[in-house]
Amino acid sequence: MTTSGGWTVGPLAEASGVTVRTLHHWDAIGVLSPSRRTPGGYREYTGEDLIRLYQVLALRSLGLSLESIVVCLDAGVDSARVVSDHLRGVEASLAALDAVRRKLVRLAAELATDQGATPETLLQALGALGGASPASEQVLNRHLDTDQIRRLDAQATALGPAKHYLLEIEWPELYRRADRLRREGVAPADDRVRRLARRMDELSALFTGADAGVSVGVRNAWHDNPAAMSGDPAVPADEWRAVADYLDRARHDPTRD
Repeated sequence: MTTSGGWTVGPLAEASGVTVRTLHHWDAIGVLSPSRRTPGGYREYTGEDLIRLYQVLALRSLGLSLESIVVCLDAGVDSARVVSDHLRGVEASLAALDAVRRKLVRLAAELATDQGATPETLLQALGALGGASPASEQVLNRHLDTDQIRRLDAQATALGPAKHYLLEIEWPELYRRADRLRREGVAPADDRVRRLARRMDELSALFTGADAGVSVGVRNAWHDNPAAMSGDPAVPADEWRAVADYLDRARHDPTRD
């Protein structure tokens, strides 16, 4: 039923296409909890709850796990950002492909003539296919070989739009949580720190295809130059390394199960 203040589970499930069982499960694990209860004890979802439901469904459509969604929403992601970021990525991909297409069309036309392609056109085509590597790729190239870079790129492509949220929202949020615990003097063996380390390892496995060699190379690249890898020149390298060492102690603590 609906009330003057909101929706109960049944009508909300029917309207949204989400099952009642799923809504109950999301409530139990903290993904989406109703703000109120009716006098009869029924869960009652408000307008703000419906906004969060939309955000959850939008992020799920991008391939994020429920755990990632909770982190992202708690970090302040809204539905407008989900749509605009996805749209921006699609438009950037289309623009890049169009640039490559135009240069290849010109190269093909010149190759069809008796004179062949000019050096200028060949260089433009090569530039369109390769391009200058960003700072993070330059650091990775020092720690990974060509095959490992190719596997890393393939994994990132397979993640699609979820890559942005996992790498640029959830990963930094996990890092901030670990840093807060470290500054509070919480021991690395504490379950809270271990959970953060496990989740970061799960994300690492997603991006590296669980390839141990690639994982080591990526970790070494972050340790080498965290500012370049994060894309934030203001990242304090010593602080990042201190948190990385803190998480490593959580992973390797002899009392860990």
